[in-house]
Amino acid sequence: MRSFLTAALTATALLGASPVLAAQCGNDGSGFAAWKAAFAQEAAAAGVGSAGLQALANAQYSTSTIRADRNQTGVRYELNEFIRIRLGSLDSFASQMRRERDRNPNFYASLERAYGVPAGILLAIHGMETGFGRTMGNTPVVDSITTVAYDCRRSAFFTPHAIAALILVDRGGLAPNQRGAAHGEMGHTQFLPGNALRYGVDADGNGRVDLYSVTDSLASTANFLRQKGWQPGQPFGEGTANFRVLNEWNAATVYQQAIALSAERM
Repeated sequence: MRSFLTAALTATALLGASPVLAAQCGNDGSGFAAWKAAFAQEAAAAGVGSAGLQALANAQYSTSTIRADRNQTGVRYELNEFIRIRLGSLDSFASQMRRERDRNPNFYASLERAYGVPAGILLAIHGMETGFGRTMGNTPVVDSITTVAYDCRRSAFFTPHAIAALILVDRGGLAPNQRGAAHGEMGHTQFLPGNALRYGVDADGNGRVDLYSVTDSLASTANFLRQKGWQPGQPFGEGTANFRVLNEWNAATVYQQAIALSAERM
């Protein structure tokens, strides 16, 4: 497996050398075209090539992304309620995880050998994020990630991810019209573009990282967790060091608990 690791994607690292003024953010779609023109200069200075710049030029302001962003409420359920709503039950979800594992047990064994992350953890994430790839999102990734990079609420956070998405277009790892979740999350386990660029793994050896490939996506997920401090062969229940690594994946405690409990149940 070949890893496409890059330097940490921070706004300073990506944009610090640019001589142009930062693109002006906005709170509605009226300034998006002007922002794209200015952001294209920043993107080019950060190394985005012609394919990525063309994708940027074609990007549309995503009202569905803004609507989702404005209406976020966070995870406020108790654990049992969260499991009921998200998984149905631990037993039924663990059965689905076993069926997925049994489609290709050697693949999951190879990931555990390479990264030390058990199949149960990876399958729980895969199932919770996209229903094992059934629902990966309906919003064009370039549209959504450039929209939240333009929007003033969290422009600083999303700007590096927008540049990463354009670099992924250049590298063939993201089609210009590829769809994902509302905030630019990509593929089977919903990586943000910056994390896809930094932790993505070309596990099938075809020369590109494709998070819409199960093989690349789950290898990248395992690599992400290992790079964040996952300890091979150690327990992952609540209170352990490995459980704390799950916070790097999702900050909601009930989400972390559901991952660990599902993996244990499988």
